[in-house]
Amino acid sequence: MLELRNVSFQVDSEGTDKEIIRDFSLVIPDNKLVVITGPNGGGKSTLARLIAGIEKPTEGQIFLNGEDITERSITDRAKMGIGFAFQQPVRFKGIQVFDLIRLATGQKISMADACEYLAAVGLCARDYINREVNASLSGGELKRIEIATVLAKKPSLAVFDEPEAGIDLWSFQNLIEVFEGMRRDIRDSSILIISHQERILNIADEIVVVRDGRLAARGTKEEVMPSLLGTSSAVPGCRMTETVKGGAK
Repeated sequence: MLELRNVSFQVDSEGTDKEIIRDFSLVIPDNKLVVITGPNGGGKSTLARLIAGIEKPTEGQIFLNGEDITERSITDRAKMGIGFAFQQPVRFKGIQVFDLIRLATGQKISMADACEYLAAVGLCARDYINREVNASLSGGELKRIEIATVLAKKPSLAVFDEPEAGIDLWSFQNLIEVFEGMRRDIRDSSILIISHQERILNIADEIVVVRDGRLAARGTKEEVMPSLLGTSSAVPGCRMTETVKGGAK
């Protein structure tokens, strides 16, 4: 279980403190798929970075399974079970896909084991297992490889920051299927996704709406989706999108 307790985050903007996250409290229980959504610039990705340890809160505390991890580094948090997938995956020149997956598991695994993780995200293992993680891979391929590394890590909390960004329509549909499979297989862990996509929100157990750095709404999709789709004015400025690179409406 992850808990954010009265978390705030400020940055120095031209000599003035700019508050990005404001007194934010949230509990993400085990065995749940939670989606954080809201208007652009509302603080969603900043929350993901605070949870992963990329940024540190200026106020408040973050707890993982009851332990205060506020001052823990991104490396420490990864060891404790937080897996993080960037909005724009990192390219690792000189590292092959197999090495990346093996590093994620922290174990000596066989190539066959690594191939299973690639197959789970819809990639033909024999075409990718020995590929270098560099500019020769498309954004969609990199995204799925990164998700494969998160699957391999088997984290207690998997965090995905706008996983649909930069991928084509076919890859997006495959991505939905991956998340649906993860949701079915949740055991003493949780999944947190930052997304605007209606189809991702539709598979969530709980939706959290962030606006102006604050918690604007929280509940099941039946409780929250009407306001996001424009049938209510409860969360002004927040609208869902179905736009995906390469197609969609």
